[in-house]
Amino acid sequence: MEAIYTAKVTASGGRHGKIRSDDGVLDLQLAMPQALGGKGGATNPEQLFAGGYAACFENALFRAARESRHHIPDGDIEVVGEVGLSKTESDTFALAVTLHITIVGIEPGLIDELVARADAICPYSNAIRGNVEVRKLAHSGVS
Repeated sequence: MEAIYTAKVTASGGRHGKIRSDDGVLDLQLAMPQALGGKGGATNPEQLFAGGYAACFENALFRAARESRHHIPDGDIEVVGEVGLSKTESDTFALAVTLHITIVGIEPGLIDELVARADAICPYSNAIRGNVEVRKLAHSGVS
């Protein structure tokens, strides 16, 4: 399968270093979070993953809505991504994800259908399915 887009980002210095995309648009310092004993004050891989997954999943929701002939304005869907880092029994690390999904003005049954369809579309969901615990908490917001 040929890629239709490839992002290229160079990391140096690990969790205390920096990342930079080949086009220079992304150029960030990294820091170990205070919760992990670091100084904080800069982004970290978990935040980047949470943001990327949330944005990708939201876009998949828009596509799922379009394909089911429902028009949902851009401002009526919000996805908040949480990525947790935990230690396993074998002294390695694992991720867990929670996506908080709000869609304004849509009944819960339809939200569940759209979330299931978006989960099948989203490349982040497809990449981690069966390897990372993902909870999707969806509800209809108040317009």
